[in-house]
Amino acid sequence: MTDTTSRASAAPFTTTVLGTARIGPRRELKRAIEGYWAGRIDRSELERTSADLRRAQWTELVDAGHDSVPVNTFSFYDQLLDTAVLLGALPARFDEISDPLDRYFAAARGTADLAPLEMTKWFDTNYHYIVPEIGPDTSFTLRPEKVLSEVTEALEAGVPARPVVIGPLTFLALAKAVDGASHPLTRLNELLPLYLDLLGKLADLGVGWVQIDEPVLVTDAADSLAHHAESVYTTLSGASHRPAIAVATYFGDAGDRLAALARTDVEAIAVDLVEGSVDTVAAVPGLGDKLLIAGVVDGRNIWRTDLASAAATLATLLGSARALAVSTSSSTLHVPYTLAAEDELDSNLRGWLAFASEKFREVATLARALRDGRGAVAGEFETNALALSTRSSDPRLHVTALRDRLDAIGDADARRSPADQRLIQQQERLGLPALPTTTIGSYPQTSAIRLARAALRTGEIDQAEYERRMQGEIADVITLQEQIGLDVLVHGEPERNDMVQYFAEQLEGFFATANGWVQSYGTRCVRPPILFGDVVRTSPMTVDWITYAQSLTSKPVKGMLTGPVTILAWSFVRNDQPLSASANQIALAIRDETVDLERAGVGIIQVDEPALRELLPLRDAEKAAYLDWAVRAFRISTSGVDDATQIHTHLCYSEFGEVIGAIADLDADVTSIEAARSHMEVLDDLNAIGFGNAVGPGVYDIHSPRVPGSTEITSSLQSALKAVGPQRLWVNPDCGLKTRGTPEVTESLTNMVAAARELRDALA
Repeated sequence: MTDTTSRASAAPFTTTVLGTARIGPRRELKRAIEGYWAGRIDRSELERTSADLRRAQWTELVDAGHDSVPVNTFSFYDQLLDTAVLLGALPARFDEISDPLDRYFAAARGTADLAPLEMTKWFDTNYHYIVPEIGPDTSFTLRPEKVLSEVTEALEAGVPARPVVIGPLTFLALAKAVDGASHPLTRLNELLPLYLDLLGKLADLGVGWVQIDEPVLVTDAADSLAHHAESVYTTLSGASHRPAIAVATYFGDAGDRLAALARTDVEAIAVDLVEGSVDTVAAVPGLGDKLLIAGVVDGRNIWRTDLASAAATLATLLGSARALAVSTSSSTLHVPYTLAAEDELDSNLRGWLAFASEKFREVATLARALRDGRGAVAGEFETNALALSTRSSDPRLHVTALRDRLDAIGDADARRSPADQRLIQQQERLGLPALPTTTIGSYPQTSAIRLARAALRTGEIDQAEYERRMQGEIADVITLQEQIGLDVLVHGEPERNDMVQYFAEQLEGFFATANGWVQSYGTRCVRPPILFGDVVRTSPMTVDWITYAQSLTSKPVKGMLTGPVTILAWSFVRNDQPLSASANQIALAIRDETVDLERAGVGIIQVDEPALRELLPLRDAEKAAYLDWAVRAFRISTSGVDDATQIHTHLCYSEFGEVIGAIADLDADVTSIEAARSHMEVLDDLNAIGFGNAVGPGVYDIHSPRVPGSTEITSSLQSALKAVGPQRLWVNPDCGLKTRGTPEVTESLTNMVAAARELRDALA
């Protein structure tokens, strides 16, 4: 290995995390960015807010005792989009926008004239990333201004900065080939000079360490990447002027890719020891001259670390590497900021939890135990053990009546009659036209809705007044839909803060946080509820709202529910029993709700499962078992109703190819599915497996502010009709309309209905 001044000064660190959140503990960044978009604040104010958030996060880590701090994990929207900018890989259609920040946001969100980049899930998390487009004309150019600026900012503040960048393998593996281009990985050699250039610039700043993230190395796709990994990091680690390199793998076990990395001259490798195996790491030769960054604190879930168990894991690795650092298993992007903001937690539940701030301290405690011995932190270990001991004996974690009922569920309880038989009864009951039009569920959350919700929280209004106001919102949405001319209506969900949290607040076994915000994508933030115990439904959750909406119109109004897999995926889930057990408990609650809706006269019930693909394991060997229990949970949820009741489901913003068979196995009467950004590609996948039920491919992208014209929607529907016959095709947006404004929604839906009617008339 060739030593350089920068590498020689890069002593092994002991205490760190792989990345941090950026939205702010009170969603300060969300408000600033949306203020900038709306013209309420200028660039300088946006940048001040951003800098304040970065400094606060760095300071907290340093104060917690971390001797290496990740930098460049901040983003205005998404880290893959940042990497596309870093590598000069934004599509040429955005070149007409001269301002770099506005060009960046246009790529993420689109404009009135420009379609945005696609968006999909980041591995098996609920975070969405922007998918880079790599075409034949893509010309890579290093644009390192953001990285270098944030590193300089941190160094000037005295922070032991470790810049973080997405690695070339992960960037290209997650990118999309467009315009007939070959797979992006064929362009790998074009990126290496850019990464070498970046390493040199970081060394010029005096950076001791750089972290290069390669989470793709834990997936089965990486089986074909092992030789690429060794080649890439042999090249990068062979540079004569660079910082020390730490390659980070996370979200799973990197398997033999660790050995490939160990054969290179990179100085450190980060491994996920929550999802991955200690045995895999211990078996890797070549770690003797490396720093091993051991991810023993869960970066993705909110449960308190068992310090004694984590310390034992660390002890087994002491002889495996030259040095050992303690870390989170992944970035803490996926967990809320701090438990300090939660006032309603009972003492038992609080003792079981750790958000990001608490994880920072857990990492520091374990690192100190490793360095100075357990005696140095005996008090912390004793407190930890006492808190965890209350969990196994809490009666909320084992409800006998619920478990007995689940034991009695048989295969017949997860099946309905054949779909063609159901369709006949549903057509007689509903009398819908060809190409029926509908929306996915939510309508814009107006300022009046938000003010009413805030007034209820503060006690300014009581529950009765809140419900009266929400009924007014429902009446307005029903009137709007009838004016537009939609065929199947929804109540708009004004009473729902979130499609998962709303149900969690009404189910025993869940706790809904007050300030547990995490980023879903861009400025979209959610508060995932905490599933800590057995799930029990004690009363109907939606029936009154849906029946009120139905009383206002003669058109059918859909009952709107969230499916068990999505509730599971978008919650922080208990880790003391299999996911399948929790899914079945939620499924039983949703089943009871569908039965009550049907009894109340509701003829269409939508049970959304947008997260079906999201929970798919990263390794092939585990996928079949997951899909089996996920599909069964959905079918338990939806098989309690009569054949004449039409079951819909909705899926969005995932790569559906791997779960296309499972989508068919759900056996929903109608499946609405994201298709606008991917240009109806999913229909070919459905046809390839003989999908025979009705489908509603989204005809416009609701995550972009642009309003599609009726001609554009007609063109999309004509493409869909080539793959799906008119008797099976529904017409709908890609997703719910909660985040959009009423004027653009009205115009878009009006155009959508006009396009459907034009084609309906032509078919007639």
